[in-house]
Amino acid sequence: MKKIIIGITGASGVIISQKIIEFLNSHDNVIYIVISDNGKIVFEKETGQSFNEYIKKIQNVTVVDNKVMDSFLASGSNDIDGMVVVPCSMSSLGKLANGITDNLIIRAADVMIKEKRKLIIVPRETPLNSIHLENMLKLSQLNVVIFPPMPAFYSGLKDIDDMASQMAGRIIKLLEIKNNLYRKY
Repeated sequence: MKKIIIGITGASGVIISQKIIEFLNSHDNVIYIVISDNGKIVFEKETGQSFNEYIKKIQNVTVVDNKVMDSFLASGSNDIDGMVVVPCSMSSLGKLANGITDNLIIRAADVMIKEKRKLIIVPRETPLNSIHLENMLKLSQLNVVIFPPMPAFYSGLKDIDDMASQMAGRIIKLLEIKNNLYRKY
């Protein structure tokens, strides 16, 4: 059993965060979810339901308000095993890369970096400009895993659900949790 934070920001790709949450939850992991206001907007646009409606169906997760900066998630003394920011907007990525910890998602991610714990960022933007790339390089040099959700077209995936499962499975594997969500080649 691992303790994982899932940060959801205002970028496209919430289906990947759903797959990760549902898998981790079904395998007795402790999950803390922090979602931004823009993340809630995108969540509803992409899924057709509000985040609050969705989360009521998921058992044994703790949702922490993104504005609560005195949460234990903001402290290096917590015992969190890892964090995934999925999807990660370029705004959130830029703030993290430049030490602007003005909300709980960014502060918790900053704690993962300073405590040398697993942090995976799933950036969603295309095309990328030089600022995006420089920020990603800066984070990569701090051992942050940068995982753009790029489908492997050779893998025989049939639809978006398959693609999201493939990406979620690879992210979960990076958290050092065995799973069968993705095809191995």
